[in-house]
Amino acid sequence: MASHALRRILIVGGGSAGWMTAALFAKLFRGLYEIRLIESEEIGTIGVGEATIPAIKTYNDLLGIDEREFVRETRGTFKLGIQFNDWLRPGSSYIHGFGVIGQDLGWLRCHQYWLKAQTLGKASDLAAYSINTAAALRNRFLPAQAKMKDSPLGHIAYAYHFDAGLYARFLRARAEAGGVVRTEGKVVDVSLRAGDGFIDTVTLASGERIAADLFIDCSGFRGLLIEQALATGYEDWTHWLPCDRAIAIPCARSEDFTPYTRASVRPAGWQWRIPLQHRTGNGHVYASRYMEEAEAERILLATLDGEPLAEPNRLRFVTGKRRQTWNRNCVALGLAAGFMEPLESTSLYLVQSAAIRLARLFPDSRFDPATIAEFNRQTDFEYQRTRDFIILHYKATERDDTPFWRHVRDMEVPETLRRKIDLFAANGRIFREDDELFAEESWIQVFLGQGLIPRRHDPLVDLQDEADILRYLADVEAVIAKCVNLMPSHAAFVDKFAAA
Repeated sequence: MASHALRRILIVGGGSAGWMTAALFAKLFRGLYEIRLIESEEIGTIGVGEATIPAIKTYNDLLGIDEREFVRETRGTFKLGIQFNDWLRPGSSYIHGFGVIGQDLGWLRCHQYWLKAQTLGKASDLAAYSINTAAALRNRFLPAQAKMKDSPLGHIAYAYHFDAGLYARFLRARAEAGGVVRTEGKVVDVSLRAGDGFIDTVTLASGERIAADLFIDCSGFRGLLIEQALATGYEDWTHWLPCDRAIAIPCARSEDFTPYTRASVRPAGWQWRIPLQHRTGNGHVYASRYMEEAEAERILLATLDGEPLAEPNRLRFVTGKRRQTWNRNCVALGLAAGFMEPLESTSLYLVQSAAIRLARLFPDSRFDPATIAEFNRQTDFEYQRTRDFIILHYKATERDDTPFWRHVRDMEVPETLRRKIDLFAANGRIFREDDELFAEESWIQVFLGQGLIPRRHDPLVDLQDEADILRYLADVEAVIAKCVNLMPSHAAFVDKFAAA
């Protein structure tokens, strides 16, 4: 039988996307392929992706990364969720926490009983019924305690905040130890095969020509291979997500050392705040149609809670994705594949997910069209459902204080999101479809936090006696409060666990 095995994989671009892919492939493929990565020191990377979601632990575990070493080397901190300030209306605040809300009673979720108690005027804030949100509000942290399966302490879901540049460096060391060869250089030309238009070689500024069988485009927004060479096309989503600029700046660490990311509304967008061990990451995401750059920068600098540590980094982007993230013998990952604003910290997850998906659907030299089509189908679904979740934060609002907020409040939304909104508005029901990224708890917290209170709770709530429902909710709240009291402060935990 003729061998159709691939031999050479070339990754164009470093940064988080390039090194996450290289480190994973080095670990999984164990020398079966030659893996080479080209990056240029002078191009630099965007490197603002500092907040993550719990799935990053799956990736780190796949690589056999020691958590203490990882947190220490990347100046990392822990993340229980994201706090959204002023999104429903000025003065409003809620937390989208990872993990479970209370515990189910019968076959209904906790929030259904909370809805009933709320109509009776007898419910506490939703945050009191989840250990992630209750602990976050008190700046406390502890990882899930494996031996305490019957306690909320056994069900704490968390992610990390870390320095993306340090993370790329950390992964580079592992990738190179696993046999990946790094080449310093700038790609100046890409040549395609005459017959089928596949990529044949890339040429570096030094004159060196590099051939490969599979090309991974991690070149960032410009999509050097996927777009500039293969003209794949881009699906633009700015009619739903009009923010197209960001200004990022680190500042000195402050006393406000939160185990969560903060996202605060601004007149034409929002601002992030991400606490690391050695500094705080900040950024203002805005729509240039509604705000000038100078005003966006003024707002950002006026709201820092520490001394600025660098010059502002200005970014331009178009929310959307490539029409195909795998085209011929080229797969785009990271910003080369598409972009969604970091409102729900999905950037690094989308890299991780695509790299694992590629390993699961890894081709041979025939590049079977069915394999490529399945990869693209799964990618499209993931991007679209993630997009819908982000759009929800803008659509579900009472704000009408600026033209930007009036625009997003009144806009039409994708049919897939409209269905979810209508179903939840009726009876508070939500169903996770296929492998969509965000679990039902995530949707529930954002729906309720953004003021989308269902017209009625699930009719089966009334199987329970009113007094029993109130007692059950009071028990959940009391147990969670007791557990949070046992947790150390986030700062104390980080100092003890892995201070850099």
